[in-house]
Amino acid sequence: MALTKDQLIADIAEAIDAPKTTARNALEQLGQIVADQLENGSEITLPGIGKLKITERPARTGRNPSTGAAIEIAAKKVVKFVPAKVLTDAVNK
Repeated sequence: MALTKDQLIADIAEAIDAPKTTARNALEQLGQIVADQLENGSEITLPGIGKLKITERPARTGRNPSTGAAIEIAAKKVVKFVPAKVLTDAVNK
């Protein structure tokens, strides 16, 4: 089962002994900071979690699955996540 945003906020609030509103604001600010940094082309390292960075996906030719017709898929930027070694090791115990 996936951890919901409300569950994450409750866990953060409990861990730092703060109200849920403080934890919610901190989580929303973190999201905004990460988005702003990635938008400006910077990488973000979240200690113990991993690194977020922007990579370029080149234009390519694809196929429409319903008709089989060739279509051009435009180039775009995508967010890539590289997990930290600590996180990988924790998952693979």
